[in-house]
Amino acid sequence: MFYQHELSFLCEVFLKNRVNALSISAAEIQEGCAKSTLIHGFEQEDFFREVFPLLKERTVHRFTDRFDCRYYFLLLPDTAQPTALCLGPFLDYAVGKKRLSQLAKRNQISPEKTKDLFNYYAGLTVIEENNPLLVMLHSFCERIWRGKAFSFQDVSKKSIAPESPFSRTLANAQPSDTLVSIRAVEQRYSFENDMIRAVTMGQTQMESRFRTAFNEHFLEKRAQNPVRNAKNYAIIMNTLLRKAAERGGVHPLYIDRVSADFAKSIEKILSTHEITSLMCDMFGTYCRLVRSHANDNLPAVVKQAILVIESDLAADLSPSARAKSLCVSLGYLSTAFKKATGKTICEYVREKRMEYAAYLLSSTNQQIQTIAFSCGIMDFQYFSKLFKKQFGKTPTDYRITLKRERKFS
Repeated sequence: MFYQHELSFLCEVFLKNRVNALSISAAEIQEGCAKSTLIHGFEQEDFFREVFPLLKERTVHRFTDRFDCRYYFLLLPDTAQPTALCLGPFLDYAVGKKRLSQLAKRNQISPEKTKDLFNYYAGLTVIEENNPLLVMLHSFCERIWRGKAFSFQDVSKKSIAPESPFSRTLANAQPSDTLVSIRAVEQRYSFENDMIRAVTMGQTQMESRFRTAFNEHFLEKRAQNPVRNAKNYAIIMNTLLRKAAERGGVHPLYIDRVSADFAKSIEKILSTHEITSLMCDMFGTYCRLVRSHANDNLPAVVKQAILVIESDLAADLSPSARAKSLCVSLGYLSTAFKKATGKTICEYVREKRMEYAAYLLSSTNQQIQTIAFSCGIMDFQYFSKLFKKQFGKTPTDYRITLKRERKFS
């Protein structure tokens, strides 16, 4: 196939977004050796046999099962024998409590098995309209069919929709032991491992991928109170992500500050709806921390100097004091620091002090004189001059501008 690389890449992207993807031929189905990874590990040869005759060229077929799970099928061109690309299951909306109750009632699911249904949905990816995955699928179709002349078609025959794996558990006497529960746990751990890897590598671009999963429906119910449940999960993720940042090369001193701030934010959560923005903020912050503080390539003496500088910006941070504390000559430290960071020690100190001042101006009501002292600058006029040089505004104007922006945001 002339598009083999594109097909492989598309499948890899869908799989990384927790949507199963595989190509399967008519011969594999007839021989009874169809791959079974598409529908959560359940064999679906009978379903594939019924679907294949319905597939048309230049058409993406959309199937929906009785649990509102969606699947895409399309006939691939330029193959030795009829072969289809199969994607799914996934959801096109986040299943809330009301919809969950309706689906359970419609499918005659007993209350004790509703948790299994919830776990099943928690393991599925939500792909809404304009999701990047759908944009990628459109581009792939344009590539393989050499143009934009193709269509999406809903298959209305519910009788041949793929059997959802949850339906296989309805007669199970032990809901906690069902394959759906096992699969949901596997999905959640896989998601968390992907997120940890992304933070370790500082991959801020992955935030959009995880955003759809950061919602109250993804959280495992471990506490009766939904807000407490959200807080508990956020605490777990804060712990996992800070260990990921440490693995990414960030010194524990920096991690501890960020972790402590998030611990306070977690306890301030008042509703489960706040979990999405908080989890995204946690992921993005830890990623940026890795990108800005991972200093594996810096000489040890420079890393130590940076650590000491950023640990106490109010201390004596003159080059001579830093050299003395590190037991090296001033000339050696100055040369090594400039070569490694592109800045002199004095330039680096001034930059970090002004950044910290901006943070205090935006997050506290401290007097500007107090902020200057906290940044290790005793001369208020000198402090204002340095701040304006870096940010284009005096500290007073900077704070006024922030308050005005927040008022109208």
